[in-house]
Amino acid sequence: MNYTWVNNEAKQTVKKLLLANGISQRLLSQIRRGKGEVLVGERLSKITTIVPCGQVVTLKLPNENNDDIVAAQGKLTILYEDKNWLIVNKTAGMTTVPGPSNRETTLVNYVKGYLVESGSDDLVPHIITRLDRFTSGIVLIAKNKVAQGMIDKIDRKDFEKYYLAIVEGHLSSEHAIINRPIGRKGSNIRREVMAGGKKAVTEYWVRERTSDNSLVLVKLHTGRTHQIRVHFNSIGHSLLGDELYAGNLDRITRQALHAFKLKFLDPFTQKYIEIECDLPEDMRQALKK
Repeated sequence: MNYTWVNNEAKQTVKKLLLANGISQRLLSQIRRGKGEVLVGERLSKITTIVPCGQVVTLKLPNENNDDIVAAQGKLTILYEDKNWLIVNKTAGMTTVPGPSNRETTLVNYVKGYLVESGSDDLVPHIITRLDRFTSGIVLIAKNKVAQGMIDKIDRKDFEKYYLAIVEGHLSSEHAIINRPIGRKGSNIRREVMAGGKKAVTEYWVRERTSDNSLVLVKLHTGRTHQIRVHFNSIGHSLLGDELYAGNLDRITRQALHAFKLKFLDPFTQKYIEIECDLPEDMRQALKK
């Protein structure tokens, strides 16, 4: 795949131009090792080459593939797609990335199958917003390593994630911020609020109240493992169906958590992409019971 920029500044090196346009240090290192080419005008150049003002710089990268990732055929619910991004609605119960216990039927496998079928040149899905197996909703995938590197460099204020969750009981505030550090003891998968944990900030708004539960809209200001689940458990309002964090299993048998909305600044176009994904049926039914 080829990427092209025009140097609109005073003369500068190829490296400085690429870094200013969001290319990662990691990718620059790969180019130095021969995994890509840089052209200034039509001349093959090094990243230390000086680029005059007004000159075109082209980055040529080899097509990506990873034979260890099996391409699988399966239904994907695609919410948005362009040449750099794929946004899908992951169903609850689907593992996001391959691991020792499942290397063939994860979201990554199905996305690779889709890319193969679509005739894409790059066949390595780069997961940007990974979800737990039993969390449903929006997953953002970079379709190439340039997009992956560029999205990692955008400011947090330009990348917003919102979730819908059903929690036990009625929260005392319609809107609040939970600011409690999260960590874990030893190798235990369960996380806890603890003094020595990492900073974790969760904001919520109550959207609906049933007789004994609440539907909340949640915004993550940090990205700790199990953050939403841990924070609501810590204030006495565990998510329905969340067995790991003592949630009630009577109405739903998986954590009632859905990645509902994603808004981010596309580093290629400098325009915002905003996607919403409706509440799944099992969570709708849990609200009615």
